[in-house]
Amino acid sequence: QVQLVESGGGFVQAGGSLRLSCAASGRTFSTYFMGWLRQAPGKEREFVARIGWSGGTQYNADSVKGRFTISRDNAKNTVYLQMNSLKPEDTAVYYCAADRVRITSSPEYLGQGTQVTVSS
Repeated sequence: QVQLVESGGGFVQAGGSLRLSCAASGRTFSTYFMGWLRQAPGKEREFVARIGWSGGTQYNADSVKGRFTISRDNAKNTVYLQMNSLKPEDTAVYYCAADRVRITSSPEYLGQGTQVTVSS
């Protein structure tokens, strides 16, 4: 069982930055693929970024490439999402995800979400 708790969301103006954190419980954190998903009002949940076990493999959705960076610290059981050059269309609830196989829109474990609001 893995529990995920996100933090770091908030309100920011366009062009600003936020750093999301996700603290995971459990002693097997390093064996899980980790990622971030988001869901905007009236839209389906979508993939944002994912990272491999050791942090060496990262992949971002086209909509956030060059602006968002995912990273992880296995010693702290934590995954991060650094978000720069934020746009109003980035406004959404951001969810931390964990899966032993791969990160999809329906992962094995999902956090409760943290709200990110970007004003124009």
